[in-house]
Amino acid sequence: MALAIASSPVMRMRTDPMMSLPRPASSAILERDGHFLLVLRSNPPSADMYAFPGGRAEEGETPDEAALREFKEETGIKARNPRLFETYDLRSHAADGTLTSHFLLSVFLVDADKDAIAEAADDAAAIGWYSLEEIRALPVPASVLECVERIAAAGTQSGRQINDMEQ
Repeated sequence: MALAIASSPVMRMRTDPMMSLPRPASSAILERDGHFLLVLRSNPPSADMYAFPGGRAEEGETPDEAALREFKEETGIKARNPRLFETYDLRSHAADGTLTSHFLLSVFLVDADKDAIAEAADDAAAIGWYSLEEIRALPVPASVLECVERIAAAGTQSGRQINDMEQ
């Protein structure tokens, strides 16, 4: 009987790191006049990289709730109106190929008051507004660059719904 349990799909998912269940995480994109708010991450998995404000979901939190909470914690800005933009299955590996982290990242577009001032807080080492050209020169995860390029290509401005980006 022990062999049957050990070979069950549930058991394999727990013991095989390549089959691990991802942890939920969310991030939020705030764009103003062609510039995107990015934080310099202090903690893994994207330490020392610029990214959208975001992080792990807390127990019982929906992805959009996590995005708004993390955004406020890292920037001091109360965002609103989260709209799902993209999802990513993100896996990080050690040099030997061992899976070190696995996240299902939900990325949201958000709105905020134009006069709200961003201040780096929580695990954000720094914060700033960057254009697409500046972002291309920064150390950023591929997912961040992909999102910014898609938004820039669509000519989206802050506060406008993206209607036909997937078409």
